[in-house]
Amino acid sequence: MPQLIRLYLSSVATGFALSGVFVSGLLWFDVAGLGHLVGASPLGWLAVLMMFVFNGIVFAGVQFGVRIMAMQDDDQPPRGGLRAPVLVPVKVRSRRSR
Repeated sequence: MPQLIRLYLSSVATGFALSGVFVSGLLWFDVAGLGHLVGASPLGWLAVLMMFVFNGIVFAGVQFGVRIMAMQDDDQPPRGGLRAPVLVPVKVRSRRSR
């Protein structure tokens, strides 16, 4: 399997694991009454599933982005940076001289 695919799959697995921990924490600590609301509703499982999937997608994307950006080569010094502006003289004609 290519290394990039393996990196993506591990990022997705990490993101969904973090989503499970996050949603469990939301329900366990009853943040904003979510635990009670989900427990009292007959379709509460659907809300938990949606929170898990949507947070998993977000966390997986963040994990993948962070891991890709961390793959920078440290051998070369950073290029670019701030440069001094170049001043170019411009001739301006007044309207009276027309």
